[in-house]
Amino acid sequence: MDDAVVYLVPLGRNRYELYSEAPDDDEPEPAPGAGFFRKQVERVRAGWRTAVHAARHGERSTGRIAQWRDWAVSRIAESIAEQRTLWLLRSIDAAELAYPADVSESAATTLSRGLLTHARRHHGIWAIVDGLLFAVSGLLFLVPGPNVLAYYFGLRFVGHVLSWRGARRGLDGVTWRPRPEPALAELAALVGEPRESRATRVEAIASRLNLPRLAAFFDRAAVSG
Repeated sequence: MDDAVVYLVPLGRNRYELYSEAPDDDEPEPAPGAGFFRKQVERVRAGWRTAVHAARHGERSTGRIAQWRDWAVSRIAESIAEQRTLWLLRSIDAAELAYPADVSESAATTLSRGLLTHARRHHGIWAIVDGLLFAVSGLLFLVPGPNVLAYYFGLRFVGHVLSWRGARRGLDGVTWRPRPEPALAELAALVGEPRESRATRVEAIASRLNLPRLAAFFDRAAVSG
């Protein structure tokens, strides 16, 4: 894979996240001779994609339980999507680290390694937890309708495993080339402003960086004033 760009995005006082935008479906379909585990992973992914599409684009659900399910599926999908930066690191050898221009290169490197170290520990623990919960949720296959709970824990398990592998490779296998990015310094200055007043400027920064989903991510994660 060609070199990627990973952004050290400021989100508040001493708060940063690593961010990139990878294709929505960057996992290849399993080959005809793929093993049992890989086929089961793809089955879970396919079922989850169907559930997400129904929650976002289907007819409006009736009943509180169905509406809560659709809301939960959509929110979970957003959370999973935000792990894709770590997933990306699994398959690259080198990457640019774009960091706010008002932060020193040494500080940016230290911050990024700290984030990767935390992610490796966090996702390693949760991969074990969600793997066990996924196995237990399989007992609900007798309940009519899609087993959304199994899709949820299955995707969380897969996501945490991929994120753990990405964080580990980001620490030990990726060659980083830090570079200052003035647009990220501008973004840092907007963290404390209310969403309504900063929205246009955040969108402009996202457009300059060619990151169409950055504004939505920033609004979810940044600390508002």
